[in-house]
Amino acid sequence: MKEILAEAVDLKKWFPVKRGFFSTIFSKKQMFVRAVDGISFKIAKREVFGLAGESGSGKTTTGRLMLKLIEPTAGDVYFEGKKITTLPEKDLKEMRRTMQIIFQDPYESLNPRMTISDIVEEPLSVLGIGSREEKEEKVSKTLEDVELMPAEEFLFRFPHELSGGQRQRVAVARALILDPKFIVADEPVSMLDVSIRAEVLKLMLDLVKNFNISLLYITHDLALARHMCDRLAIMYLGKIMEMAPTEKIVYEPLHPYTNALISVVPIPDPSSERTEVVIKGEIPSPINPPSGCRFHTRCPEYLGDICRTKEPAIIELKKEHYVACHKYTKK
Repeated sequence: MKEILAEAVDLKKWFPVKRGFFSTIFSKKQMFVRAVDGISFKIAKREVFGLAGESGSGKTTTGRLMLKLIEPTAGDVYFEGKKITTLPEKDLKEMRRTMQIIFQDPYESLNPRMTISDIVEEPLSVLGIGSREEKEEKVSKTLEDVELMPAEEFLFRFPHELSGGQRQRVAVARALILDPKFIVADEPVSMLDVSIRAEVLKLMLDLVKNFNISLLYITHDLALARHMCDRLAIMYLGKIMEMAPTEKIVYEPLHPYTNALISVVPIPDPSSERTEVVIKGEIPSPINPPSGCRFHTRCPEYLGDICRTKEPAIIELKKEHYVACHKYTKK
């Protein structure tokens, strides 16, 4: 049994909806965006765990909840056995040394008025770690770890002077400089050209291996998820539809939504026939999600009343393969 590093238990995040003056007068009912609505999963040490799904599924919100960058509405997050959702601010700040995040857009997440040296050094300064000489040495070493070499050529540049791939490497260095045990990578290559995605992904996998880091990898691209992740959870409208080792998800998908996502992954073969998209329409509003199974309004295997009225429980149908779908539980 692998040792668990991070765990989410029935995690929920509902954002209150701000309404206009007249809407408030005529309706007293508070409305919420149910971004994450009761999900549970575990991440082992030195594991890459993926969250995949369409935009609006709640993946990014889940990542921020795992680091307590936002407060959960309900549920708990555990890190190394400690419940961080009720941890005092002082203790949480100390624990932040072991938990970091890489944001989706490196240009937006890097201060354009700071040099690369200042950006990478900032986490050390905030936590009061090291002397001036130790900080400078650590910054140079970390830049070399993310293959920005020689480090001296990058220390006094600004973000706008770097390419997209170099900026993302700086973002990785900033997360890495505190020697974390756990990193949330929120679609870290989606803003990069295809030609340099492979380099950044290989860098991240090497860092996971060399520094014994656990990674929560958030993506909408199942092809990348297959390449990066040991295990994968498929999210839809704040819920986990399926969860299993990545190879099982790719080759033995159980949920109709997972099947649909896999069916539209491009095949690098010009002679292959285009696969017909099996789901239509947009993801419903998380303010008023469908009753029962949230996927039933788009599901090609819709079973009628049971799907419309009863929410399916997530069950372990095969070893380490979990699915939430009525077609496996109806009698």
